Amino acid sequence: MSGPLRLIGIDPGLRHMGWGVIEHQGSRLTHVANGCVNSDNKADLASRLVELHDGLADVMRQFRPDEAAVEKTFVNKDATATLKLGHARGIALLVPALSGIGVFEYAPNLVKKTVVGSGHADKAQIQTMIGILLPKCSPKTADAADALAVAITHAHHRGSDDLQTRLQRAMG
Repeated sequence: MSGPLRLIGIDPGLRHMGWGVIEHQGSRLTHVANGCVNSDNKADLASRLVELHDGLADVMRQFRPDEAAVEKTFVNKDATATLKLGHARGIALLVPALSGIGVFEYAPNLVKKTVVGSGHADKAQIQTMIGILLPKCSPKTADAADALAVAITHAHHRGSDDLQTRLQRAMG
């Protein structure tokens, strides 16, 4: 591909699903857009998942990314909250896959380490680094900033993921 590669990062959430679109060419990263798809927390789970699906599908149609990156779910002490997050994460994986693009996953600690330099960075540190790495970008929410961090992580690690995928296919 001769032009820039358009990447979407997705930070799954049932209430607020952050998304961020960047372009990557060589070592250059350019901010395209970011935002959140929100669901009505008073609606039933199925309706909320439809809202997330439809909103993210609109983002995919509008920005037409070449690849998607989704933050992996961490398991916390509240099993119900983890399960609900898992539903939202399913939407985050499904929508780009239905668009016919590659979907990659990254652990939260790897995202933080890639963007901030520490796997235990807080949201404020991530937002600060987003402003440095994407100078003309000021995400309105932490969820959008996290999604941009996922996209940046994919930009930095995608070559090794391509190699890993080729090796897995060759082995199995």
